[in-house]
Amino acid sequence: MTAIDTNVLVRYLVRDDAEQAAAARVLLERLTREHPGFVCREVVVEVVWVLERAYRFGRAEIADVLLELVATDCLVFESGDDVTRSALRYRQGGPGFSDLMILAAANRAEALPLQTFDDRLARVSGATLVGS
Repeated sequence: MTAIDTNVLVRYLVRDDAEQAAAARVLLERLTREHPGFVCREVVVEVVWVLERAYRFGRAEIADVLLELVATDCLVFESGDDVTRSALRYRQGGPGFSDLMILAAANRAEALPLQTFDDRLARVSGATLVGS
């Protein structure tokens, strides 16, 4: 298994640097089910942040990209089910993707409710405002 960094996925997705995009494409196309790439949770959160902030992708577009990547059999995602659930919820608006991933981790750890000061996150099932 080969770990994939944020900048490799971003170059592959946005192709804003021809040389790096080509190298990322070659690397990702060499991955197989038998020798997959590994994408950790932090990379997923960073990819979303970069696509939002630097490239102004919309939520639906980002959610579609994440769902496509998770469905790829040559990539293994740390907590792939969390990524899928968070991407689907993120598409609908409300809390940011990183907040949804935190909620998913709390759920997976059976540590609900997630206590937060974030009003938008507290509206999602499983999260509650501190002091409520």
